Amino acid sequence: MLVQAHGTDFSQQVLRTDVAGMPLEWIDYRDAVRLYHTDQVAYTCGTPLYAIRGGICAATGVRSRVEVNSIIATVGKNPSRAELRDQYVPPLNNKTLFRRDANLCLYCGNHFLSRDLTRDHIRPLSQGGTDHWQNVVTACRRCNNHKGGRTPEQAKMELIAIPFSPTYAEYIYLKGRRVLTDQMEFLLAHIPRSSPLHSRLATTLRGQSGRETGPVT
Repeated sequence: MLVQAHGTDFSQQVLRTDVAGMPLEWIDYRDAVRLYHTDQVAYTCGTPLYAIRGGICAATGVRSRVEVNSIIATVGKNPSRAELRDQYVPPLNNKTLFRRDANLCLYCGNHFLSRDLTRDHIRPLSQGGTDHWQNVVTACRRCNNHKGGRTPEQAKMELIAIPFSPTYAEYIYLKGRRVLTDQMEFLLAHIPRSSPLHSRLATTLRGQSGRETGPVT
């Protein structure tokens, strides 16, 4: 079937949830249309993103049309995700680490482009440290070079924030390329209030209040 969309930004991701409203993953417009076509969409939230047209039905002469919203809840159950979500530890990579720390060096507090940042192990691997979310922070190259193979205390350096392991919902946010305001509001409801991300994103959303729905950066 030939799929056409008019005035559509195909790069914008759709947030998929289960029927209980728990965030599952980001999907593109092709996967979203397949879910609609196979009647797996239980309900939708957020704003309309796409108006997708397909082929013409031979029996009725009517051309199919699917409207895809920014958030779609799907039927079915994924036990591995649903049952292990509370104990979930997301995979560690630099892209999501830097985004967790808002592209700030957690030693000097300055903001940098991703290409100028590094992953620093608070307790160095050479001293028995692990490559785990709670033992790593974003650091600029200068601070990381200065710290070397020492702990912050040994290097007389102080962290400006405590590292944390993202929850499942937080990791979904961190993986998003462009998170729309309505998607962020939805995810925020699943992020613990005690989380540093909660206060940061709540502040961002307050700044978005009264504006047209758009990406949260």
